[in-house]
Amino acid sequence: MAFRSNEMMKKILKRVGGDDNLIPGLKETLKKYVPDSKIVMGRAKRGLFAGRHIQFGNRVSEDGGNKTRRSWKPNVQDKRLFSYILDRHIRVKVTTHALRCIDKAGGIDEYLLKTPYQKMDTELGLIWKAKIEKMYEELGKMDVVFFSLEDEAKLDQGFKDLKVAERAARRDFRRKFYGWKARPKPGEQGEAGAAPVDGEGSLHHDEHEPLVANA
Repeated sequence: MAFRSNEMMKKILKRVGGDDNLIPGLKETLKKYVPDSKIVMGRAKRGLFAGRHIQFGNRVSEDGGNKTRRSWKPNVQDKRLFSYILDRHIRVKVTTHALRCIDKAGGIDEYLLKTPYQKMDTELGLIWKAKIEKMYEELGKMDVVFFSLEDEAKLDQGFKDLKVAERAARRDFRRKFYGWKARPKPGEQGEAGAAPVDGEGSLHHDEHEPLVANA
């Protein structure tokens, strides 16, 4: 259950990908805030517990006051939290206290960015915090382009035309695959009042000729 700062720093640097992926000065900050020796429960290294760990105490009986050793474990939940910086869901084990802290901060990204390193007492929290800060710095260096109203209207119309073309392509594929025939449009039926012509060229009459019975 006990771990040393040197072993923890090696694991963090290995997960992040080396010293090159860290912000300048972040390694010294990590060494400053990572404790030299601290007791943390084993599964707390694999989640965000926000300072909630296993506690030990006594169970006192009502009659004789006999004391029995017992422990209190934190309420841990397996959740999928969405990260806007990573643009995907993160499956992580969190305590109910950590969930309230994340909701108060405004999301998992804001919680990792706002929480100081001395409060990130778990290995997974320090690793995710270093990753998010690195990606947040890279996003800040990217150029932002603003479109005019005319360009936005053109892009919107282009997306609509693309959707219409995709629907037409799917419809044509289904017709060819299932052997369906396209319905003729009202303007393609020919002149008004003209009766359709059969394959042999004779006019097709809807009314059938009366049958004459043999005498």
